[in-house]
Amino acid sequence: MARMIEELEDETGAVIKYKRHVNGRGLVSPSARVAESAYIEPTAYVEADARVGMEAYVGAGSWIDKGATVGDRTFVGANVHIGAGCIVGSGVKIGSGAKLGENAMVGNGARIERDTQVAAGSVIELKGAAAARAALTTPLRSPRPQQRDLRAARTPRTPRRAA
Repeated sequence: MARMIEELEDETGAVIKYKRHVNGRGLVSPSARVAESAYIEPTAYVEADARVGMEAYVGAGSWIDKGATVGDRTFVGANVHIGAGCIVGSGVKIGSGAKLGENAMVGNGARIERDTQVAAGSVIELKGAAAARAALTTPLRSPRPQQRDLRAARTPRTPRRAA
């Protein structure tokens, strides 16, 4: 089945092209990158240059604006607007009716309650017990092995003489 391009007219009269996402049939701009495992409700929009991660869910009537990023396994409720340039981490839950202003940043695992308005440029990060759990589940990097100075460890050898 070939992907069909749908043309919609915005309030200014400009024609915008969208394609239907494989999983959920939501409207996605051809320049957006949406994982196939993401579910986009049929009445949701993903605008140009936006990115939606693996196993993310975008609810009915929601709008992911230009250049926004939604992380893996993130839940976006119904009628949510994620502003242009926003970065939403992985495992985030955004309640229905929430509005995120332009360039807002939401950390991994954070929760945004329904009908919340997040100001443009705000940063929301985990605090308290949730942050501790997130830190404990992240794999630790092994320390870099110490390098020995092999030149100092070597002792000069004297050549053996034939008798």
